[in-house]
Amino acid sequence: MQEKLDHTQYFEVVESEVEAGAVLASVYRSLQEKGYNPVNQIVGYIMSGDPTYITSHNGARSLIMKVERDELVEELLESYIDHKGWN
Repeated sequence: MQEKLDHTQYFEVVESEVEAGAVLASVYRSLQEKGYNPVNQIVGYIMSGDPTYITSHNGARSLIMKVERDELVEELLESYIDHKGWN
């Protein structure tokens, strides 16, 4: 067990055919239109994997399920880093 703790795991995101940023933007708008707090709902989905956090309005639920959750996190983190000017 100790041997596993001594090494850093390498994580590589495999790109999907659907652009995560565009999906997030579309889902965000759909959640807003239905009166939900988009940030809370998207965080709930990413953390749990439960698609019922996302409205089916405008096909948002089926759209977000086409993108792996790790890709959504990567997109959000890259956007945050760009916004902060850290790169």
